[in-house]
Amino acid sequence: MDKNQSVGLLLMLALLLGWFYYTAPSAEEIEEQRRIQDSIALATQPVNTQNQANQSTSAPLFTPDDSLAGTSSDAASVSGDTLSSAGQPQAATNPIAKARSYTLKNDKMTVTFNSQGGYPSSIVLQDYNKIAADQENNEIKLPLDLMADDKNKFEFLLPIKGKGPVSTRQMLFDANESDQSITFTTRLGGGATFTQTYVLNDDYTIDYTIGGNQLGQALESGTNTIQFNWEQYLDKLEKNVQFEKYYSTVYFKPTDDDSEYCNCRGDGDEESDEKIKWISHANQFFNTSIIANSNPFEGGQFNTKMMEEDASSIKWTSSKTALSFAGSQVSQNFTIYAGPNEFNTLKSYGVGLEEVIPFGRSIFGAINRWVIRPSFDFLSKFIGSKGVVIIVLIFIIKMLLYPLTYKMLHSQAKMGALKPKLAGLTEKFKDDPQKKQVETMSIYREYGVSPLGGCMPMVVQMPIWYALFRFFPASITFRQEPFLWATDLSSYDVIATLPFTIPAFGSHISLFTVLWAVTTVLYTYYNTKHMDMSANPAMKYVQYAMPLMFLVFFNNYASGLTCYMFFSNLFNILQTVITKKFVFNDEKILAQLEENKGKNKDKPKTGFQARLEQAMKDSQEVAKKREAAKKKKKK
Repeated sequence: MDKNQSVGLLLMLALLLGWFYYTAPSAEEIEEQRRIQDSIALATQPVNTQNQANQSTSAPLFTPDDSLAGTSSDAASVSGDTLSSAGQPQAATNPIAKARSYTLKNDKMTVTFNSQGGYPSSIVLQDYNKIAADQENNEIKLPLDLMADDKNKFEFLLPIKGKGPVSTRQMLFDANESDQSITFTTRLGGGATFTQTYVLNDDYTIDYTIGGNQLGQALESGTNTIQFNWEQYLDKLEKNVQFEKYYSTVYFKPTDDDSEYCNCRGDGDEESDEKIKWISHANQFFNTSIIANSNPFEGGQFNTKMMEEDASSIKWTSSKTALSFAGSQVSQNFTIYAGPNEFNTLKSYGVGLEEVIPFGRSIFGAINRWVIRPSFDFLSKFIGSKGVVIIVLIFIIKMLLYPLTYKMLHSQAKMGALKPKLAGLTEKFKDDPQKKQVETMSIYREYGVSPLGGCMPMVVQMPIWYALFRFFPASITFRQEPFLWATDLSSYDVIATLPFTIPAFGSHISLFTVLWAVTTVLYTYYNTKHMDMSANPAMKYVQYAMPLMFLVFFNNYASGLTCYMFFSNLFNILQTVITKKFVFNDEKILAQLEENKGKNKDKPKTGFQARLEQAMKDSQEVAKKREAAKKKKKK
């Protein structure tokens, strides 16, 4: 590159650093976001904030005109409820009803149900914990509840005659419990009932069935759909909240297409007219999903909104859809999954639920799903430490790529041997760097040396590196797995905490990131100290600026990736030193070059070499014209 290109590259690096600072939201944008979140909070006030048994309801309940007071096993019925002209329930004249909690439990999770609404108000996973911080900013582990927020909604809107859509959250249900199941039943009037049955399985699933008798007696005539509304405030479960936000969203799967999702890095809105097989509200490493088994959902609207930094939740998710039914009977079967984003577990359901794991949708996602993930899983069967698994995988990859690495190092060694022959060109063409580049390429061709010979290992490893960039923050394999000083390979490691926050960098120092940057600089220096960079001195400094720039970015990244990058550098340095010191012979390389000189003297140029030299000559001509124009302008 000439001087202008080098300056341009430096400016691009400066712009990239400036992007982190200038993309921060303004005060007006923050205020607007706060206004939106306040509106959401007002619009989604919980009907009942109870999670304890026998707590009184805090909202008016729907009661059919022919309800029989005193027959509910949960609580006394509310009498005298009427609907306002807007179709909303008014306060009961005798609000003495109470809701109750019911619990089902297996070895995987504990599910608590609320009889007001007949919905799961809490799903606590037994084998996992959420990460929080105490007053001294120390990490503490707390129970992980996927449905912890009282503002969550899991409801059906029933179009009852003369009263419009009424939410099941406004209804008290009778409960009928057995060993691992519970059935909630509520009366709708005219002898009609609506039931919800939950059967807890031995894994992370619940068989869920809605039904009813004589619904035609209670629902508006001509109605053939029931609206389903699911709103959830996703809890903060991880240490790295920013990454957790970016990997949390709503997914939905059309029956005849790949899954789709709302925007992950901001507020998102998606709409579908297709029939939907399943809907999933997903955190970074966990998800709560509802799979339609009998009849699919009738399309829907899906929304997400980012919450403020000081909010107890990270993101608001919403799915609004409908279910079709015919006649006076309704019966729909579902499977509710509430558990980890573990690939094999999700794939076993055969509906594509594993697509909620954000491995990526391109070729890099395919590499993650079918190469890197199985490799980690296989090695983890024999190695207990996930950090050691990372090191072993690096060793395997480096050994497989060593033939290409050997060619790269051999090419570098030959270029180093030619450095004395190129030294005179610097003085000869000190005022014409483009001409020097043309002459340099001519010498390389004469001796049979390709400057691009060292690029292939980097090109081959690039897809793997980009795939790992998505793999470590998305794979639950590394969640809360410690290695050396890192407490969680799925989040950043902390070796020191700063008393202040640096924009884009954070308030901590990641040792794996620092070690990666240092070893990258050392490796770059060792590889280029024998290379002639006099034609473009700026590149000598740019190559050292790159790791320092990325130091800012990777400081907040998953330590599994920075651990991989650091140990990969160590392997690179080790391979390079051993190969150059014990494998290559400088005298033999120089003799081979002299032998190649005779063979390549009259050898025709390859198409690529010809195009490259022509491009350099064209650049040289452009530079000469530019210089001539400058001189003419001065005159």
